[in-house]
Amino acid sequence: MIQHNLSISNVSRHAWCTVLMAATLVMFLAACGSNTSSSGSGGTTPTSSSGRYGSGGGTTPTASSTGSLIKRATATVKGTSKTILTNAQGLTLYYRTSDVPPSTVCSGGCAGAWPPLVVSSSGTPTSATSLPGKLTIVADTNGNQVEYNGHPLYTYSGDTGPGQTNGEGVAGIWHVCTPSLT
Repeated sequence: MIQHNLSISNVSRHAWCTVLMAATLVMFLAACGSNTSSSGSGGTTPTSSSGRYGSGGGTTPTASSTGSLIKRATATVKGTSKTILTNAQGLTLYYRTSDVPPSTVCSGGCAGAWPPLVVSSSGTPTSATSLPGKLTIVADTNGNQVEYNGHPLYTYSGDTGPGQTNGEGVAGIWHVCTPSLT
């Protein structure tokens, strides 16, 4: 009889551990990543993100107030060649469908995996080429974040170089920013 009680106790303990691990995973995914550091000097600082939303090697863009902040590029997005928007370093820019300015949903831990595109001034950001949409700045929890047609812009820590679009469709809310975004 004692052996039977130990078996039930071990099964219960295993079930609780499984539930605890699942709850921890859900909380981690809700935070969207890990911490990053940013440089106030106008450059980029490498990060070391890991987990579901980032595989490391990304950068936290902190744009200076000089030069073109946004560029156009051609990249393959889910098997289709598209014109996309990138930051000055050529990293793909993304928007989150659940962000509703002036309050952004992606900040804190989420911003570790999805670094926001921020500028050091509140002046109008510029593009290397003419864009059909409007670039603006919104002061939010991330700082002076760049928006395109009202959508706050981010890079993805899972993109380690220009032309990568690994963040497209993540969690069903992250999408590559194209010039036609409305």
